[in-house]
Amino acid sequence: MKTTLKTLTLGLVAGSIAAPAFAQEISFWSWRQEDRAVYQQIIDAFQAANPGITVRFEAFEAASYATILSTALAADNGPDSMMVRAYGAFETVANGGYLLPLTADDVPGLAGFPATALAANTLRSDGQLYAVPFASQTMLVIYNRDIFDQLGLSEPQDWAELISHAEAIRAAGLFPFANGTATAWQNETILSALGASTIGRDFYDDLIADRTDFNDPRFVAGLERLLEISAYFPDGFIGLDYPSSQQLFASGMAGMFAGGSFELANFRSQNPSLNLGVFAAPGQSADDEKLVATFFDGGYAGYSKTQHPEAVKTWLAFLATPEFGQIFANELGNITPIPGVTFDNPLLQDVARLNQNSVPYIMLTNFRFQEPSGSVLLQAEVQRMLAGQTTPEAAARAVTEGIATYHEPFRR
Repeated sequence: MKTTLKTLTLGLVAGSIAAPAFAQEISFWSWRQEDRAVYQQIIDAFQAANPGITVRFEAFEAASYATILSTALAADNGPDSMMVRAYGAFETVANGGYLLPLTADDVPGLAGFPATALAANTLRSDGQLYAVPFASQTMLVIYNRDIFDQLGLSEPQDWAELISHAEAIRAAGLFPFANGTATAWQNETILSALGASTIGRDFYDDLIADRTDFNDPRFVAGLERLLEISAYFPDGFIGLDYPSSQQLFASGMAGMFAGGSFELANFRSQNPSLNLGVFAAPGQSADDEKLVATFFDGGYAGYSKTQHPEAVKTWLAFLATPEFGQIFANELGNITPIPGVTFDNPLLQDVARLNQNSVPYIMLTNFRFQEPSGSVLLQAEVQRMLAGQTTPEAAARAVTEGIATYHEPFRR
């Protein structure tokens, strides 16, 4: 870490990021309490390259962060810079006029970012970018390589082989999947992780183009496959919450976990001896494209009423550099949208490879801007379906009808 930070400091000095001529202190808020030590070392490197600026890091509990931030902004007492969510949650903040508009002149690194990353932090009403994207997340299957090796299993190539693997793991006295569904948002995650290849890229393209809705047989097929594979979740999985599911997998008692790439660092921290692998859940046939679902997790933004706008822009420009992106990837274990970053972690290399064949995490990217949000609708319906209270067809219909209250193309 010290070598990497030294390289970063030298790179930033050589890159001559413009900084104010007099000392200024700016605050930086985050919901990532667990990343405090790494962020502080990053800040130390930034300050060494920009001696006129001091950054004060403050981290809050993730579940309370949105309320704390919105309260501070509404009281004209926001932080100089902050982490913000993406998509609908981003618009809630940006619509209030609380964020500093950003351009490639302010943040040169933005010129190389993927358009999909920038869109996640762009306000639809004015087309203005207000935050530097900081991570993508991938919905996939994480597996225990040691269990797979012991049972002679390889990454499944079609749905029947995935079921066969689950049977083999169960026969060995282990849980095939560690997932539970008591925590509502997990229902959306596991559908994306397990159903994307079955649903298929063409469905997502048609949905975004308003040529279809969630009643589409391709989406219903994804729900049906999830219902089928849930037979290999732990007994009583309906009452199994997210932390318990994580612990079950981290303990080595389960062969697979349907979730996000954000789980990888957590699993490793819980059990450093875990030998992990990742794959895209297959479709019905080995010829089906193997897909993962992706979204961008948020961005770094500046406060529109900051007393130190140039210092904030200097800090945000730093957060878009490859030097920062390299540390973000290697020390925090995340996929960064900053171009030119390489991944030392083989697992992140695998995730980056899977991302080359991806579809959007659709409810977040397209249907979480109005109420009832697509995520809330889908999570509730999947939860009911897996509890035997509704069918895949009825669940898809309820989601479509809920979104149709504000999305006219679904009113066919």
